[in-house]
Amino acid sequence: MTATPRPARVGPADVARLGAAGLRARPLRVFLSALGVAIGIAAMLAVVGISTSSRAELDRTLDRLGTNLLTVAPGETRGGQPATLPIGSTAMVGRIGPVESVSATGSVDKAVYRNDRVPRGQTGSIAVLAAGPDLLATLRATTRHGTWLNPATAAYPAVVLGATAARRLDLPGVGTRVWLGGEWFAVVGILAPVPLAAELDSAALVGWEAARRFLAFDGHPTRLYVRAAPTQVRAVQAVLGRTANPESPDEVAVSRPSDALAARQATDRALNGLLLGLGAVALVVGGIGIANTMVISVLERRGEIGLRRALGATRRHIRTQFLTESLLLSALGWAGGAVLGIAATAAYAHTQHWPVVVPAWATAGGLAATLLIGAVAGLVPAVRASRLAPTEALATP
Repeated sequence: MTATPRPARVGPADVARLGAAGLRARPLRVFLSALGVAIGIAAMLAVVGISTSSRAELDRTLDRLGTNLLTVAPGETRGGQPATLPIGSTAMVGRIGPVESVSATGSVDKAVYRNDRVPRGQTGSIAVLAAGPDLLATLRATTRHGTWLNPATAAYPAVVLGATAARRLDLPGVGTRVWLGGEWFAVVGILAPVPLAAELDSAALVGWEAARRFLAFDGHPTRLYVRAAPTQVRAVQAVLGRTANPESPDEVAVSRPSDALAARQATDRALNGLLLGLGAVALVVGGIGIANTMVISVLERRGEIGLRRALGATRRHIRTQFLTESLLLSALGWAGGAVLGIAATAAYAHTQHWPVVVPAWATAGGLAATLLIGAVAGLVPAVRASRLAPTEALATP
């Protein structure tokens, strides 16, 4: 009795070679189809990577500056008028047990100009603040150029400019003079940006005693910066209002700058969600391009399909071949998109001086999504190719 011949078995390596051969025959079409997938993957990886890098920079900043900084500012009176903090509020807050350090700034009703020829009113929105010599230590801030106010310069016409203020005044650096409140003040330092006290970036800071002597400063602080023991931040926050202004604690506003940074990060996530959605749309459009390519490939290769069927290839072989081509095409798009997305993340993070972080789950998830789209896009053309009868395929001109 004659045994029934078994269909030839095609190994995974053979299937991969067949699929790759089909792609190499049409390089331009393959490139354009893979490009759609690559754009979607690149957009999604760039959004996730940039967002993650931003969060890593925020975590690094908070680790360096600490989350135990609290600020105290005057609010409003019951009549809706601006309130004031008592002159002794800084000392009173400093007597709270868990408080490690406290410093203050006071608003000075004066303007600063590059020189005495600048028209009045063209201040560049630069605030003038009185500050104590311990402000930088409390904020853990640094000077970019020059030095901070010391006990000597704090009593004389010397000024330290915030990073934004120096840029607006267009100063060449320290050692120059600015026209401040009708007096010449020497610029002794320029601050680096202060993330937890952004209001200082656009300010000109003079010593507390110099502000009293030369600028008619009344001595009332307008903002206190308080460093509390890390484990006692909430407890200190609860008593700051009553301590800073015992007579009117409801006229005191207490905040935690690190919370504001975290809130800003949360708002960025909403935009990131929208961008991820756009990336997903681009990925689906790329999948449609792959489906279109595979359908056209089946129509153009009916003769090849018929010949392979006549030589003994089964429907499963044909179906597997075209499905493999679709998956390889998707994988090419993923590889190109991953390179583009990581490169875009690295380039943007480098310009912002952030650490470059691209989560592994995003890369792996992108690959899984791409292969899923490739499988769905190639399934119908693969099934259609496998159903072609050898005689029908070979008879096609």
